[in-house]
Amino acid sequence: MPFQKLLVIRVLRPDRITTALDNFVRHNLPKGGEFVDCDSTSSFAQILLSSYMDSTTTTPIYFILSPGANPVQAVETLARQQGNDPSKMLHQVALGQGQDVVAMAKLDIGHKDGHWVMLQNVHLMPSFLLDLEKKLDLFAIEGSNPTFRLFVSSDPNKAIPIGLLEKSIKLTNEPPMGVKQNLKRAFTFFNKEEIEDKDPKVKTILFALCYFHTVMSERRKFGAKGWNMKYPFNMGDLRDSAIILNNYLENNASSGKVPWDDLKYLFGEIMYGGHIVDDWDRILCAAYLDQLMNDLLLDEAELFPFIEGKNITFRCP
Repeated sequence: MPFQKLLVIRVLRPDRITTALDNFVRHNLPKGGEFVDCDSTSSFAQILLSSYMDSTTTTPIYFILSPGANPVQAVETLARQQGNDPSKMLHQVALGQGQDVVAMAKLDIGHKDGHWVMLQNVHLMPSFLLDLEKKLDLFAIEGSNPTFRLFVSSDPNKAIPIGLLEKSIKLTNEPPMGVKQNLKRAFTFFNKEEIEDKDPKVKTILFALCYFHTVMSERRKFGAKGWNMKYPFNMGDLRDSAIILNNYLENNASSGKVPWDDLKYLFGEIMYGGHIVDDWDRILCAAYLDQLMNDLLLDEAELFPFIEGKNITFRCP
């Protein structure tokens, strides 16, 4: 019966089949929830480290980019963690006209000296990917320096050779489904050590900021009922907002007061508001921030609206 329901959804509502498949796996397979939620509590850095441990000299790590994603910084951080200086042992090449020759030269250097090579936006030169595939086959025959690693990034593209995808470890940062999963992804974006060292006020406001990011992102799935326009809110907005939050509260630490109006302006008019072009959408964004960013937040504010008498609660820690 559950599988027959999937078939009906596939015919009548193909746009909802991903959610239906998640529910099917979660409720019908043994320990199905572990398959669906496997990475929900891991940060991108943890997932990248795990993938690196599984990679080899002939198994590239392939980043399939989503809007706003930029894995370069994460790869540089991973290189430092593994004792490599990114300025000397990580060669980055952005593919474009004439860069295929440069990329091949960097691959030869990395293969010989055990350096890391990162090829960005390879979908711009699909013909180069066939040469890259042959190059990796040649490296497999010759044998590479054991510390050599290849990282590749591209947008989703039908021109990417299947052979290259099959031999790669593929990573993508797809937006999670649902408020709960989205909030988990947003909060685990920050390192545990980073959060624990912060002032309690910063921790609380950061959690509210993650909740705000979740709501802004989740509204997009409701189409015109969520936002009048389609906005590319992404983890970069959350990261930059968190940096602003940290800097502002450090500069105002002596006064003891939280500059709520400044924070709301920066979040709602610049960071997230920078994407918004519709006046009504801007008003809605400001309403969310007015509800969240105030002194009540520091006193375990209730984050769910209109729950009186429903025996439901979700307080900001």
